[in-house]
Amino acid sequence: MRPYRWRLLLSCALVAVAPALDAAQIWMFKLLVDDVLVPAEFAAFLPIALVYLGLAAAQALFSFGDELLATWIGERFVLDLRTGVFRHLNGLSLDFFDRRELGDTLSRLTGDIDAIEALLVSGVARALSYLVQIVVFTAALFYLNWRLALAAIVVAPVFGLAARWFSRRIKQASREQRRRAGSITATAEEGLANLALVQAYDSVTAQTARFHRENLGRFAAQMAATRLRAAFSPLVELLETVGVLAVLGMGIWELTQGRITLGGLLVFVAYLGRMYSPVRGAGRLSNTLFAAAASAERIIELLDQRPTVRQATHPVRLHRARGSLVVRGVGFGYAGGPPVLHDVTFEVRPGQTVAIVGPSGAGKSTLAKLLVRLYDPSSGSVELDGHDLRRYELADLRVNTSVVLQELLVFDGTVRDNILFGKPGATDDQLLAAAVAADADRFIAELPDGWDTRVGQRGRLLSGGQRQRIALARAMVRDAPLLLLDEPTTGLDAESGDRVLAPMRRLMAHRTTLVISHNLLTVTDADQILYLEDGRLTGAGTHDELLDDHAGYTRLYRLHHQRPLVPEPLG
Repeated sequence: MRPYRWRLLLSCALVAVAPALDAAQIWMFKLLVDDVLVPAEFAAFLPIALVYLGLAAAQALFSFGDELLATWIGERFVLDLRTGVFRHLNGLSLDFFDRRELGDTLSRLTGDIDAIEALLVSGVARALSYLVQIVVFTAALFYLNWRLALAAIVVAPVFGLAARWFSRRIKQASREQRRRAGSITATAEEGLANLALVQAYDSVTAQTARFHRENLGRFAAQMAATRLRAAFSPLVELLETVGVLAVLGMGIWELTQGRITLGGLLVFVAYLGRMYSPVRGAGRLSNTLFAAAASAERIIELLDQRPTVRQATHPVRLHRARGSLVVRGVGFGYAGGPPVLHDVTFEVRPGQTVAIVGPSGAGKSTLAKLLVRLYDPSSGSVELDGHDLRRYELADLRVNTSVVLQELLVFDGTVRDNILFGKPGATDDQLLAAAVAADADRFIAELPDGWDTRVGQRGRLLSGGQRQRIALARAMVRDAPLLLLDEPTTGLDAESGDRVLAPMRRLMAHRTTLVISHNLLTVTDADQILYLEDGRLTGAGTHDELLDDHAGYTRLYRLHHQRPLVPEPLG
């Protein structure tokens, strides 16, 4: 809230003026009764009416300014907080998202932040407004008749005790409600993201039942909170009615004793209603604030998270990397899981192409993520140009790296946007050159809107080969000295795979390149091939050397090179 503290103070000042103007308007009603109606003096009506009109105009002006300013502060707060939380999430390491439901995180980013605005912005202004109203109207009550005022404020502490009892229970129900809202979003996001699988396995009914169960949980939490709120309101109204009737009875007695005028009694009752209203509102506000506090806890939990891949304390600057890469005794395991890599050691000289191959599940993609520092090794080190990757600024390291990942990540934007993602400041000529080099220019020209064609969520409006070539063009336009290709032909048929091999080799030229693959036919011309099995490096050499000396490599190569056209019969 710090950037808006002066505006918030001004808003609070405007809030404080409103009760004073309201009290003055009610006081004019006392003058109307005592100075105009009771003595039947019409001449006094005009000045009272003019003053009342002036007070009403001033109150309207202040109300307009307060509403406008309060809304601006609240919306800017939500905008900045949501952006700040999103930036924080983007800076967290991947292991955070490995163990979290994405839908729950999205729910916190949307609904919970809206609830916090009610706590920190609207709540502060409303609390101050209630406080000023209570002070102003309590003072007015004592000014009119201190005996009646003492009787009136006896009921106020009962309001506070009732609000406190209800608020604690409403907070518990609201915490469960927000948790359930996150689960609903997570279930919906997961089901819709995997809709093809759900439909293919005829699992629509099961997924709908699962979604319904989560909604039933939220329904139960919502009803629990509603029951508490619904019980609170009539209880407070009953207490208020008892208080007003008691004060009215005493007021009539005071009127018969000549200690208060008729106008004074009527205005006292009006002031009493104005005083009880903020007391009642403060009780409701405490319920709202306790509910919002449950959302604040969920956001604070996110903000308390720290990336495990951290910036260097005293970083070594990296400009244009030479491309010398050394992996020394690297071991790694995902959080809560068994080790995936064991004591992996190898070296890549500048400009070399090194292939890392092996069966599925050997740890190849995990090693790729360590090489671009999406994760840090549990033991050992990865060194670039003589320094551990952890010594470099993350931004310097990643600007020197181009990546084509196994999962072809494409954003829901245009073709131009997706290629520009590799180098946001690239010119049209650079974009075209990258597309030509990636053999993507022809299919881009044939799209309905060319470069401005939207590709859909995760690029679903494109074929696998087209997404692959866009990913290659994105890596080419980046023009980084280090290149990492993780299973570059996965999911492509033989013809599409052959089509991307030529642009892929153009991309690899004059760069230090690591190719992660289980398809040995794509890496036979690599300068060095490393064979990874069960997280261990069991062989290293050229294609011919491994064919002669490594049984696992030979077996895997033959599996790809001589697949039977007809499956062998079982048994």
